[in-house]
Amino acid sequence: MLVLNHTNAQPLTFLLTGIPGLRSSQIWISIPFCILYVVAVSGNSLILLVVLQERSLHEPMYYFLSMLSATDLSLSLCTLSTTLGVFWFEAREINLNACIAQMFFLHGFTFMESGVLLAMAFDRFVAICDPLRYSSILTNARIAQIGVSVLIRNVVVMLPVVLFVKRLSFCSSLVLSHSYCYHVDLIQLSCTDNRINSILGLFALFSTTGFDCPCILLSYILIIRAVLSIASSEGQQKAFNTCISHIIAVAIFYIPLISLSLVHRYGHSAPPFVHTVMANVFLLIPPVLNPVIYSVKTKPIQKAIIKILIQRQCQI
Repeated sequence: MLVLNHTNAQPLTFLLTGIPGLRSSQIWISIPFCILYVVAVSGNSLILLVVLQERSLHEPMYYFLSMLSATDLSLSLCTLSTTLGVFWFEAREINLNACIAQMFFLHGFTFMESGVLLAMAFDRFVAICDPLRYSSILTNARIAQIGVSVLIRNVVVMLPVVLFVKRLSFCSSLVLSHSYCYHVDLIQLSCTDNRINSILGLFALFSTTGFDCPCILLSYILIIRAVLSIASSEGQQKAFNTCISHIIAVAIFYIPLISLSLVHRYGHSAPPFVHTVMANVFLLIPPVLNPVIYSVKTKPIQKAIIKILIQRQCQI
């Protein structure tokens, strides 16, 4: 068996995969994917523009929302070129260094989204459970510290994952099962022992999303307890309404993530295209839906978007 590694004279080249079994229909299948990418990029860019320009949105809740939009925008862009390249131009080749770089940003931004959702849960917890100290707890400096902490955590957990992938040797079969580089997918092609890589991948997962998800659940248990202690039903409803957008954002991030993990682990009998479609959907659902949800459910964002659109229309 031919064994290859990154020290060879010629750099390793992997082959990305579109949708198995539907190669002849990929051009047509790419149309909805292209539309989703356009919605994700334009929607999140609009949210960032609105929060940046509208001074009334310079508050902790909207700063965290802008972090979420920046993360979703980055997540969309890091897979855009390879996914549409495979679908449109059959551009399947990607070298090892580019693959590792894409994997670093893909998983890094995924973990960052989980961290931002936790920060947003903390924001809602303070706003409802300790409203009198809200502005003193969530100062601009504190928000910046939270954002930098989330970023540093992702870099720290992803660096060992990337460095140990560089140490692997690969067999002659270098066909990946997705249109982008995915850690589990990449290490499974290795001819050498990849147990350390698997352990590092699991550690990265559990130290980020595995930590964030229970903390988010705990924050909402405390929020529900605080809301139920409010005497008036109108006050309870108002408090719950401030959390609806965030609850939906958490659901559309974690439900596809858990579903994809279950399919990878237990869905071996499922057709290959099911894995591929679910993997692409997982990456696109949060970036596409988050701006829509916050635009529809958050009135200050709605008003700011309408205001900016009217101003642009008047300038034309």
